[in-house]
Amino acid sequence: MTDHTDAKLRAILAEVLGLDADRVAGFDADTGLFGDLPELDSMAVAGLLTEMEDRLGIVIDDDEVDGEMLETYGALLAFAEAKVAAGAES
Repeated sequence: MTDHTDAKLRAILAEVLGLDADRVAGFDADTGLFGDLPELDSMAVAGLLTEMEDRLGIVIDDDEVDGEMLETYGALLAFAEAKVAAGAES
């Protein structure tokens, strides 16, 4: 499931933020997102989260969204994987 979620999340980032797929493919766990990617501003966050919900089949509550979750690609992927896993359990 991890590789599947990783691939989907990379596709979402590329499409929502208009980033080159090769650039997104190079993201590692420590790649900075919010504050480091000019494309990921506060307006883009809403679109990103909506696409994550739609494509990953998860629900993201407002109180789950914080700067730490969006700080790095690794943090965002860990969050997405936890939500997907929790959804699969219910």
